[in-house]
Amino acid sequence: MAAARHRIEAATLTGGSVPDPPRVAWRKQTRQRVLEAARDLTCEAGWDQVSLSAVAARAEVSRPSVYKEFGNRAGLGRALVILETQQFLAGVADALYPGVPDSHACLEAAILYVLQEADNQPLIRAVITAARKGSDSLLPYLTARADPIFDAGQTLVQGWLATRYPQQRTESLQMAADVIVRMTISHLILPADEQHLTAQRLATTALKLLR
Repeated sequence: MAAARHRIEAATLTGGSVPDPPRVAWRKQTRQRVLEAARDLTCEAGWDQVSLSAVAARAEVSRPSVYKEFGNRAGLGRALVILETQQFLAGVADALYPGVPDSHACLEAAILYVLQEADNQPLIRAVITAARKGSDSLLPYLTARADPIFDAGQTLVQGWLATRYPQQRTESLQMAADVIVRMTISHLILPADEQHLTAQRLATTALKLLR
């Protein structure tokens, strides 16, 4: 205990980071390997064909270790999609903040980023492609209202809208953010036009709600 305390104190004084205890470090490594294996298998064959046994074998860990970390197959799928979509939100935030003075152009750029990035990310592209064919059980994690991904996206957009339209009521901002996120996801799955035209139209429709 004393040795551990001194390592923490030394790291603090020198500005270094404190290494994780071996058990924590091992768990983080295991989680990362499992997620990478699940991602690769999903891109290769689709989530419908991915089993926990196959993921464990690809990650070179035991099947019980996968269950212990993620609970079940649904838990693994949820963690996988959340991890992949984090960069979506980061990219959207970059497009929104500080953004350009024109709110419409700023929102249009953010929506266009999402539409284009979906084609560039192998896992998201695999999920959407499978959904267009009527399969793939990872899709609900992208579209469910009561899901952290949806909520995080809506919170991000609503916060940005509040900076651009401070005179609007919270209810109006919530509604506009909800429309933006829902319609963008809908057009990811069932594109109706060229991406730049879709982004332009969605931005126009959403901002009309605040006028």
